[in-house]
Amino acid sequence: MIELQEEHKAVIEQHGDYAIVAITKHGVELARKLGHSFQNADVYYMSKFEKGDEAAKNIQLFTGSVRLLLPSLFESYKGLIIIISLGAVVRMIAPLLKDKKTDPGVVVIDDKGEHVISVLSGHIGGANELTKEVAAALKARPIITTASDVQGTIPVDLFGKRFGWIWDSAEKLTPVSAAVVNEEQIAVVQESGEIEWWHYGPSIPENIKVYDSIPKALEAKPDASLVITHRKLSEEENVILHNGVLYRPKVIVLGMGCNRGTSSKEIETVIDETLEELQFSKKSVKALCTIDIKKDEAGLLEVANKNKWEFIYFTPKALNSVKMELPSETVFNYTGAYGVSEPAAKLYSGAEILELVKKKSGNVTISVAIIPY
Repeated sequence: MIELQEEHKAVIEQHGDYAIVAITKHGVELARKLGHSFQNADVYYMSKFEKGDEAAKNIQLFTGSVRLLLPSLFESYKGLIIIISLGAVVRMIAPLLKDKKTDPGVVVIDDKGEHVISVLSGHIGGANELTKEVAAALKARPIITTASDVQGTIPVDLFGKRFGWIWDSAEKLTPVSAAVVNEEQIAVVQESGEIEWWHYGPSIPENIKVYDSIPKALEAKPDASLVITHRKLSEEENVILHNGVLYRPKVIVLGMGCNRGTSSKEIETVIDETLEELQFSKKSVKALCTIDIKKDEAGLLEVANKNKWEFIYFTPKALNSVKMELPSETVFNYTGAYGVSEPAAKLYSGAEILELVKKKSGNVTISVAIIPY
Protein backbone atom coordinates (compact mmCIF):
# COMPACT_ATOMS: atom_id res chain seq x y z
CA MET A 1 0.00 0.00 0.00
CA ILE A 2 1.39 3.41 -1.01
CA GLU A 3 0.43 6.14 1.47
CA LEU A 4 0.85 9.49 -0.25
CA GLN A 5 1.84 12.41 1.96
CA GLU A 6 2.91 15.95 1.09
CA GLU A 7 6.25 15.73 2.88
CA HIS A 8 7.30 12.34 1.49
CA LYS A 9 8.20 11.08 -1.97
CA ALA A 10 6.08 8.10 -3.05
CA VAL A 11 7.94 4.79 -2.89
CA ILE A 12 6.86 2.59 -5.79
CA GLU A 13 7.75 -0.88 -6.99
CA GLN A 14 8.54 -0.60 -10.67
CA HIS A 15 8.39 -3.79 -12.72
CA GLY A 16 7.67 -2.56 -16.25
CA ASP A 17 8.16 0.35 -18.65
CA TYR A 18 4.62 1.75 -18.46
CA ALA A 19 2.42 2.87 -15.57
CA ILE A 20 -1.38 2.75 -15.78
CA VAL A 21 -3.11 5.02 -13.25
CA ALA A 22 -6.80 5.28 -12.30
CA ILE A 23 -8.78 7.02 -9.55
CA THR A 24 -12.41 6.19 -10.39
CA LYS A 25 -14.54 3.05 -10.40
CA HIS A 26 -14.81 2.91 -14.21
CA GLY A 27 -11.18 3.93 -14.58
CA VAL A 28 -10.10 1.00 -12.42
CA GLU A 29 -11.90 -1.47 -14.71
CA LEU A 30 -10.15 0.05 -17.73
CA ALA A 31 -6.80 -0.04 -15.92
CA ARG A 32 -7.21 -3.71 -15.00
CA LYS A 33 -8.16 -4.57 -18.57
CA LEU A 34 -5.10 -2.81 -19.98
CA GLY A 35 -2.86 -4.23 -17.27
CA HIS A 36 -3.91 -7.74 -18.26
CA SER A 37 -2.88 -7.37 -21.90
CA PHE A 38 -0.02 -4.87 -21.92
CA GLN A 39 3.44 -6.31 -21.43
CA ASN A 40 5.68 -4.39 -19.03
CA ALA A 41 2.86 -2.30 -17.54
CA ASP A 42 2.31 -1.64 -13.83
CA VAL A 43 -1.18 -0.74 -12.60
CA TYR A 44 -1.87 1.79 -9.84
CA TYR A 45 -5.28 2.71 -8.41
CA MET A 46 -6.88 3.97 -5.22
CA SER A 47 -7.21 1.51 -2.34
CA LYS A 48 -10.94 2.12 -1.93
CA PHE A 49 -11.45 0.13 -5.14
CA GLU A 50 -9.52 -2.88 -3.85
CA LYS A 51 -10.85 -6.21 -5.18
CA GLY A 52 -8.64 -8.61 -3.22
CA ASP A 53 -6.52 -9.96 -6.06
CA GLU A 54 -4.14 -7.02 -6.38
CA ALA A 55 -1.14 -8.73 -4.78
CA ALA A 56 -1.44 -11.71 -7.13
CA LYS A 57 -1.64 -9.39 -10.14
CA ASN A 58 1.14 -7.03 -8.92
CA ILE A 59 -1.31 -4.13 -8.80
CA GLN A 60 -0.25 -1.30 -6.45
CA LEU A 61 -2.85 0.47 -4.33
CA PHE A 62 -2.48 3.99 -2.98
CA THR A 63 -4.19 6.35 -0.56
CA GLY A 64 -4.11 10.13 -0.79
CA SER A 65 -3.89 12.47 -3.77
CA VAL A 66 -2.73 11.01 -7.06
CA ARG A 67 -0.87 14.31 -7.59
CA LEU A 68 1.69 13.11 -5.05
CA LEU A 69 2.18 9.83 -6.92
CA LEU A 70 2.92 11.30 -10.34
CA PRO A 71 6.44 12.69 -9.65
CA SER A 72 7.75 9.21 -8.84
CA LEU A 73 6.02 7.70 -11.87
CA PHE A 74 7.20 10.55 -14.10
CA GLU A 75 10.88 9.94 -13.40
CA SER A 76 10.66 6.14 -13.38
CA TYR A 77 8.57 5.07 -16.39
CA LYS A 78 8.94 5.25 -20.15
CA GLY A 79 5.25 6.05 -20.52
CA LEU A 80 2.24 6.93 -18.37
CA ILE A 81 -1.31 5.88 -19.25
CA ILE A 82 -3.57 8.00 -17.06
CA ILE A 83 -7.34 7.52 -16.79
CA ILE A 84 -8.12 10.97 -15.42
CA SER A 85 -9.55 14.12 -17.07
CA LEU A 86 -7.17 15.84 -19.49
CA GLY A 87 -7.28 19.18 -17.67
CA ALA A 88 -6.40 17.60 -14.34
CA VAL A 89 -3.49 15.68 -15.87
CA VAL A 90 -2.10 18.82 -17.54
CA ARG A 91 -2.16 20.70 -14.25
CA MET A 92 -0.50 17.83 -12.36
CA ILE A 93 2.33 17.19 -14.82
CA ALA A 94 3.10 20.83 -15.65
CA PRO A 95 5.57 21.28 -12.75
CA LEU A 96 7.31 18.01 -13.74
CA LEU A 97 8.18 18.89 -17.33
CA LYS A 98 11.89 19.09 -18.16
CA ASP A 99 12.77 18.24 -21.77
CA LYS A 100 11.10 16.42 -24.64
CA LYS A 101 14.16 14.19 -24.89
CA THR A 102 13.76 12.91 -21.34
CA ASP A 103 10.10 13.37 -20.38
CA PRO A 104 8.05 10.16 -20.56
CA GLY A 105 5.23 9.72 -23.03
CA VAL A 106 1.90 10.63 -21.44
CA VAL A 107 -1.43 9.30 -22.68
CA VAL A 108 -4.82 10.21 -21.19
CA ILE A 109 -8.01 8.13 -21.39
CA ASP A 110 -11.48 9.43 -20.57
CA ASP A 111 -13.47 7.65 -17.88
CA LYS A 112 -15.68 5.82 -20.39
CA GLY A 113 -12.72 4.61 -22.41
CA GLU A 114 -13.99 6.27 -25.58
CA HIS A 115 -11.01 8.53 -26.36
CA VAL A 116 -7.27 8.00 -25.94
CA ILE A 117 -5.27 11.22 -26.17
CA SER A 118 -1.55 11.66 -26.84
CA VAL A 119 -0.59 14.45 -24.43
CA LEU A 120 3.19 14.59 -24.06
CA SER A 121 6.32 13.34 -25.87
CA GLY A 122 4.41 12.12 -28.88
CA HIS A 123 7.43 11.21 -31.02
CA ILE A 124 10.51 10.81 -28.88
CA GLY A 125 8.58 9.56 -25.87
CA GLY A 126 6.49 7.23 -28.02
CA ALA A 127 3.14 8.59 -26.83
CA ASN A 128 1.63 8.64 -30.32
CA GLU A 129 2.25 4.95 -30.95
CA LEU A 130 1.23 4.13 -27.38
CA THR A 131 -2.00 6.05 -27.98
CA LYS A 132 -2.77 3.96 -31.07
CA GLU A 133 -2.12 0.68 -29.26
CA VAL A 134 -4.16 1.61 -26.19
CA ALA A 135 -7.01 2.85 -28.39
CA ALA A 136 -6.97 -0.38 -30.38
CA ALA A 137 -7.02 -2.44 -27.16
CA LEU A 138 -10.06 -0.52 -25.85
CA LYS A 139 -11.71 -0.08 -29.27
CA ALA A 140 -11.51 3.64 -28.59
CA ARG A 141 -10.70 6.66 -30.75
CA PRO A 142 -7.03 7.73 -30.78
CA ILE A 143 -6.49 11.50 -30.62
CA ILE A 144 -3.11 12.58 -32.02
CA THR A 145 -2.42 16.21 -32.88
CA THR A 146 1.21 16.02 -34.03
CA ALA A 147 1.21 17.32 -37.63
CA SER A 148 4.20 15.22 -38.70
CA ASP A 149 2.89 11.92 -37.37
CA VAL A 150 2.50 10.43 -40.85
CA GLN A 151 5.09 7.69 -41.17
CA GLY A 152 2.61 4.86 -40.70
CA THR A 153 4.73 1.86 -39.83
CA ILE A 154 5.09 -0.80 -37.12
CA PRO A 155 6.23 0.27 -33.63
CA VAL A 156 8.41 -2.72 -32.81
CA ASP A 157 8.28 -2.44 -29.01
CA LEU A 158 4.48 -2.02 -29.00
CA PHE A 159 3.61 -4.47 -31.79
CA GLY A 160 0.59 -6.60 -30.88
CA LYS A 161 0.29 -5.17 -27.34
CA ARG A 162 -3.45 -4.66 -27.68
CA PHE A 163 -3.82 -8.42 -28.19
CA GLY A 164 -1.57 -9.24 -25.25
CA TRP A 165 1.39 -10.35 -27.38
CA ILE A 166 4.70 -10.28 -25.55
CA TRP A 167 8.24 -10.51 -26.84
CA ASP A 168 10.69 -13.19 -25.74
CA SER A 169 13.63 -10.83 -25.43
CA ALA A 170 14.26 -7.08 -25.65
CA GLU A 171 17.79 -7.61 -26.99
CA LYS A 172 17.03 -6.78 -30.63
CA LEU A 173 14.27 -4.19 -30.16
CA THR A 174 16.54 -1.23 -30.92
CA PRO A 175 18.25 -2.48 -34.12
CA VAL A 176 15.00 -3.94 -35.49
CA SER A 177 13.17 -0.68 -34.74
CA ALA A 178 15.90 1.20 -36.61
CA ALA A 179 15.51 -1.11 -39.61
CA VAL A 180 11.74 -0.52 -39.68
CA VAL A 181 12.06 3.28 -39.36
CA ASN A 182 14.76 3.37 -42.05
CA GLU A 183 12.48 1.45 -44.42
CA GLU A 184 14.81 -1.52 -44.81
CA GLN A 185 13.44 -4.91 -45.93
CA ILE A 186 11.33 -6.32 -43.08
CA ALA A 187 9.88 -9.83 -42.84
CA VAL A 188 6.82 -10.40 -40.67
CA VAL A 189 6.43 -14.14 -40.08
CA GLN A 190 3.09 -15.09 -38.58
CA GLU A 191 2.29 -18.68 -37.62
CA SER A 192 -0.42 -17.92 -35.04
CA GLY A 193 -2.21 -15.06 -33.33
CA GLU A 194 -4.60 -12.33 -34.37
CA ILE A 195 -4.23 -11.39 -38.03
CA GLU A 196 -5.81 -7.91 -37.90
CA TRP A 197 -2.65 -6.27 -36.50
CA TRP A 198 -2.10 -3.69 -39.25
CA HIS A 199 -3.72 -0.34 -38.38
CA TYR A 200 -0.83 2.07 -38.95
CA GLY A 201 -1.91 3.43 -42.31
CA PRO A 202 -3.96 2.72 -45.45
CA SER A 203 -1.78 -0.22 -46.48
CA ILE A 204 1.33 -2.13 -45.48
CA PRO A 205 4.46 -0.40 -46.90
CA GLU A 206 6.34 -2.07 -49.75
CA ASN A 207 9.36 -2.80 -47.55
CA ILE A 208 7.32 -4.96 -45.14
CA LYS A 209 6.49 -8.45 -46.41
CA VAL A 210 4.32 -10.99 -44.58
CA TYR A 211 5.18 -14.72 -44.64
CA ASP A 212 3.46 -17.75 -43.14
CA SER A 213 6.67 -19.68 -42.44
CA ILE A 214 10.25 -19.01 -41.41
CA PRO A 215 11.85 -20.86 -44.38
CA LYS A 216 9.96 -18.63 -46.83
CA ALA A 217 11.09 -15.52 -44.98
CA LEU A 218 14.72 -16.68 -44.86
CA GLU A 219 14.71 -17.16 -48.63
CA ALA A 220 13.93 -13.45 -49.02
CA LYS A 221 16.99 -12.50 -46.94
CA PRO A 222 15.34 -9.62 -45.03
CA ASP A 223 17.30 -7.00 -43.09
CA ALA A 224 15.17 -7.59 -39.98
CA SER A 225 12.29 -9.81 -38.87
CA LEU A 226 9.24 -9.83 -36.63
CA VAL A 227 8.26 -13.44 -35.85
CA ILE A 228 4.87 -14.23 -34.32
CA THR A 229 4.51 -17.79 -33.07
CA HIS A 230 3.66 -19.91 -30.02
CA ARG A 231 6.30 -22.49 -31.02
CA LYS A 232 9.81 -22.82 -29.70
CA LEU A 233 12.12 -22.37 -32.67
CA SER A 234 14.61 -24.99 -33.79
CA GLU A 235 18.31 -24.21 -34.02
CA GLU A 236 18.01 -23.76 -37.79
CA GLU A 237 15.01 -21.44 -37.46
CA ASN A 238 16.74 -19.27 -34.85
CA VAL A 239 18.85 -17.79 -37.63
CA ILE A 240 15.96 -15.46 -38.41
CA LEU A 241 16.37 -13.85 -34.98
CA HIS A 242 19.93 -12.71 -35.77
CA ASN A 243 18.24 -9.34 -36.28
CA GLY A 244 14.73 -10.16 -35.24
CA VAL A 245 12.17 -9.98 -32.44
CA LEU A 246 10.13 -13.01 -31.41
CA TYR A 247 6.56 -12.30 -30.32
CA ARG A 248 4.39 -14.68 -28.31
CA PRO A 249 0.68 -14.38 -29.14
CA LYS A 250 -1.81 -15.51 -26.50
CA VAL A 251 -3.21 -18.54 -28.33
CA ILE A 252 -2.64 -21.61 -26.13
CA VAL A 253 -5.64 -22.91 -24.20
CA LEU A 254 -5.17 -25.49 -21.46
CA GLY A 255 -8.11 -27.73 -20.65
CA MET A 256 -7.58 -29.27 -17.22
CA GLY A 257 -9.12 -31.58 -14.69
CA CYS A 258 -7.65 -32.73 -11.40
CA ASN A 259 -8.44 -34.59 -8.20
CA ARG A 260 -9.67 -32.49 -5.32
CA GLY A 261 -6.79 -30.99 -3.33
CA THR A 262 -4.12 -31.39 -6.03
CA SER A 263 -1.28 -28.97 -5.31
CA SER A 264 -0.47 -26.06 -7.57
CA LYS A 265 3.09 -27.40 -7.83
CA GLU A 266 1.90 -30.70 -9.33
CA ILE A 267 -0.47 -28.91 -11.70
CA GLU A 268 2.18 -26.50 -12.94
CA THR A 269 4.74 -29.27 -13.33
CA VAL A 270 2.34 -31.16 -15.61
CA ILE A 271 1.74 -27.97 -17.62
CA ASP A 272 5.48 -27.28 -17.99
CA GLU A 273 6.27 -30.84 -19.00
CA THR A 274 3.41 -30.92 -21.51
CA LEU A 275 4.37 -27.65 -23.16
CA GLU A 276 7.97 -28.81 -23.38
CA GLU A 277 6.85 -32.04 -25.07
CA LEU A 278 4.85 -30.01 -27.58
CA GLN A 279 7.67 -27.45 -27.94
CA PHE A 280 5.25 -24.63 -27.14
CA SER A 281 6.11 -21.46 -25.24
CA LYS A 282 4.47 -20.96 -21.85
CA LYS A 283 4.36 -17.23 -22.65
CA SER A 284 1.67 -17.99 -25.24
CA VAL A 285 -0.80 -19.53 -22.78
CA LYS A 286 -4.01 -17.49 -22.64
CA ALA A 287 -6.42 -19.48 -20.48
CA LEU A 288 -6.83 -22.43 -18.14
CA CYS A 289 -10.26 -24.04 -18.55
CA THR A 290 -12.12 -26.62 -16.48
CA ILE A 291 -15.56 -27.70 -15.19
CA ASP A 292 -17.64 -25.52 -12.87
CA ILE A 293 -17.30 -27.89 -9.90
CA LYS A 294 -13.59 -26.96 -9.98
CA LYS A 295 -14.16 -23.20 -9.93
CA ASP A 296 -12.89 -23.06 -6.34
CA GLU A 297 -10.05 -25.58 -6.78
CA ALA A 298 -7.14 -23.86 -4.99
CA GLY A 299 -4.36 -25.43 -7.07
CA LEU A 300 -5.91 -24.43 -10.39
CA LEU A 301 -6.67 -20.90 -9.15
CA GLU A 302 -3.14 -20.43 -7.82
CA VAL A 303 -1.56 -21.47 -11.11
CA ALA A 304 -3.88 -19.25 -13.16
CA ASN A 305 -3.35 -16.21 -10.92
CA LYS A 306 0.41 -16.69 -10.71
CA ASN A 307 0.75 -16.75 -14.51
CA LYS A 308 -1.95 -14.12 -15.16
CA TRP A 309 -4.01 -16.54 -17.23
CA GLU A 310 -7.77 -16.37 -17.63
CA PHE A 311 -9.52 -18.96 -15.47
CA ILE A 312 -12.62 -20.30 -17.22
CA TYR A 313 -15.09 -22.99 -16.16
CA PHE A 314 -18.03 -24.60 -17.94
CA THR A 315 -21.16 -26.50 -16.87
CA PRO A 316 -21.43 -30.24 -17.56
CA LYS A 317 -24.18 -29.47 -20.07
CA ALA A 318 -21.87 -27.16 -22.03
CA LEU A 319 -19.03 -29.68 -21.95
CA ASN A 320 -21.31 -32.50 -23.13
CA SER A 321 -22.37 -30.38 -26.12
CA VAL A 322 -18.87 -30.80 -27.58
CA LYS A 323 -17.89 -33.78 -29.70
CA MET A 324 -15.18 -35.72 -27.84
CA GLU A 325 -12.60 -38.17 -29.09
CA LEU A 326 -12.13 -39.74 -25.66
CA PRO A 327 -15.40 -39.60 -23.66
CA SER A 328 -15.35 -41.31 -20.26
CA GLU A 329 -18.19 -42.97 -18.35
CA THR A 330 -16.08 -42.79 -15.20
CA VAL A 331 -15.72 -39.02 -15.50
CA PHE A 332 -19.46 -38.76 -16.17
CA ASN A 333 -20.27 -40.66 -12.98
CA TYR A 334 -18.22 -38.18 -10.94
CA THR A 335 -18.97 -34.91 -12.72
CA GLY A 336 -21.99 -35.28 -14.97
CA ALA A 337 -19.76 -34.59 -17.98
CA TYR A 338 -18.20 -37.20 -20.30
CA GLY A 339 -14.97 -35.23 -20.27
CA VAL A 340 -13.44 -32.11 -18.77
CA SER A 341 -10.08 -31.18 -20.22
CA GLU A 342 -10.82 -32.08 -23.86
CA PRO A 343 -14.20 -30.32 -24.26
CA ALA A 344 -13.13 -27.35 -22.10
CA ALA A 345 -10.15 -26.69 -24.37
CA LYS A 346 -12.32 -26.99 -27.47
CA LEU A 347 -15.11 -24.78 -26.11
CA TYR A 348 -12.89 -21.86 -25.23
CA SER A 349 -10.51 -22.04 -28.19
CA GLY A 350 -13.02 -22.81 -30.92
CA ALA A 351 -10.55 -25.34 -32.31
CA GLU A 352 -11.96 -28.50 -33.86
CA ILE A 353 -8.68 -30.41 -33.59
CA LEU A 354 -6.56 -30.33 -30.43
CA GLU A 355 -2.77 -30.27 -30.27
CA LEU A 356 -3.07 -32.74 -27.39
CA VAL A 357 -6.39 -34.54 -26.98
CA LYS A 358 -5.87 -35.76 -23.42
CA LYS A 359 -3.03 -36.82 -21.18
CA LYS A 360 -3.33 -38.23 -17.68
CA SER A 361 -0.41 -37.51 -15.34
CA GLY A 362 -0.73 -38.28 -11.63
CA ASN A 363 -3.70 -36.34 -10.29
CA VAL A 364 -3.98 -34.15 -13.37
CA THR A 365 -5.56 -34.46 -16.81
CA ILE A 366 -4.59 -31.98 -19.49
CA SER A 367 -5.59 -31.10 -23.07
CA VAL A 368 -4.07 -28.39 -25.26
CA ALA A 369 -5.66 -26.29 -27.99
CA ILE A 370 -4.49 -23.43 -30.20
CA ILE A 371 -6.95 -20.63 -30.90
CA PRO A 372 -7.37 -20.49 -34.70
CA TYR A 373 -7.34 -17.14 -36.52
